[in-house]
Amino acid sequence: MPPVLPVPVLHAVTSDEIASRPGFVGRASAVMRAVGPRGAIHLRTHRLSASELNALAGQLVKVQNETGAWLVINDRVDVALATGARAIQLTSRSMRVSDALAVAPTLPVGASVHSAEDAVAAELDGAAWTVAGQVYPPDSLPEEDARGEAFIAGVSERTALPVIAIGGVRPQNVRALRAAGAWGVAVIRGIWGASDAEAAATDYLTRYDADGGT
Repeated sequence: MPPVLPVPVLHAVTSDEIASRPGFVGRASAVMRAVGPRGAIHLRTHRLSASELNALAGQLVKVQNETGAWLVINDRVDVALATGARAIQLTSRSMRVSDALAVAPTLPVGASVHSAEDAVAAELDGAAWTVAGQVYPPDSLPEEDARGEAFIAGVSERTALPVIAIGGVRPQNVRALRAAGAWGVAVIRGIWGASDAEAAATDYLTRYDADGGT
């Protein structure tokens, strides 16, 4: 596994809908400038063509290089390599971490996990961090089962990797998640659904720092 800089503590994850919004690059750039090396933008899309994703990533890599914030590409190892993104994020439907590292040995690779056993397997396979969830019920599906802080505690106890908690995370949840062993948090609507994404991202970091953050 390649040497890894300290993993960012705030991960702003996109969707196709978010990445396709007018002005997305400007909003994402503002977030990257606000969070610097302590934050990452996860460019996660399923419907964009390879050329569209490559062009979008290329714009954000320029901001990455200016600010130190990470651009993380979901699944597309080729796009990460072609554009100079900082890292790769894989899911349960992606190639194995070890296979991604064979293709891109200089890039750290994160793995999305849904159990402590998944996290252990990802660590053995060479992952640099895990994104673990669903922690809290999403706003769109309040009845959906959520695993809560106990799930994060169980994952963090079984692996030495940084654990990033995802799923309905709000700023007020940061203290409890850190107490459960989370290294950081991943956010979708909490940042991109805010009227001011930059301010929302800063709020998460402020809450993190209030609890003695790194």
